[in-house]
Amino acid sequence: MKTDKYKILVLSDLKKTASTTLESSVSLANMINAEIELFYVKKQIEIVKGSKSSKNKAIKEEDESIKKKIETLIDPISRAYNIAINYKYSQGKLKVEILKRINDYKPDVIVLGQRDSSPLQLIGDSVTQFVLKKFNGNVLIAANENALVPNEKVSLGVLDGSCKIFKTKFHKGLMAHTKTPLKSFKVIKTQNEEQSVPVSKEVKTVEYVFEKNPNTITTLSSYLLKSNINLLCVDRAENNSKKFGEISLREVVNKLKVSLLVS
Repeated sequence: MKTDKYKILVLSDLKKTASTTLESSVSLANMINAEIELFYVKKQIEIVKGSKSSKNKAIKEEDESIKKKIETLIDPISRAYNIAINYKYSQGKLKVEILKRINDYKPDVIVLGQRDSSPLQLIGDSVTQFVLKKFNGNVLIAANENALVPNEKVSLGVLDGSCKIFKTKFHKGLMAHTKTPLKSFKVIKTQNEEQSVPVSKEVKTVEYVFEKNPNTITTLSSYLLKSNINLLCVDRAENNSKKFGEISLREVVNKLKVSLLVS
């Protein structure tokens, strides 16, 4: 049993959905007894022409502006849920700075906001895929709608027999805050496939089976919303393999409008 708190690193772009992402992080932190750090990367400012003092003044003003923006986001949520939220920020290349912070902070979970439809979104698909590739731990991709709510139980689902989350040290905290029954969603190639084994012996599970076809991901997304699932557990494939009937992780991340916990 871990005696210290777990660590959650929230990668934020400070845009309009940032508060929803942060509240989802608070919800998870309360479930697993974790501390939270928000991390923001600002592109390096252009060199200011003029004297050294004018350059220093511009840098200081930029520094204060970033601090104020972050604290404006953090403070109301911190007060509302009585939880400390630390933050750090840096200037430089986005992926380089993110990787540095991951290596220094050593989080147990990384949280990102769900991909926006705009390809120019700062925390977008490319950063999500980068984090999934470089970080072997758990990644929460927080949805903008039907999000996790602090101090409320989560409606948990698992995709294609995902079970890695049940092998983590903090899974008991998560399960203690999960509504029952647990819902399992399985995509199969044909109806003749063998019955899957239960993903967890700790909680009653109801399984829903979908046969693989061109509309599977659309049907699954709609069913998840109708079932009020607000957290779906997904396993990374071993050695980048993919079984018959499974949906690729990239497709799941891009198309399912529900919070994902990738293990």
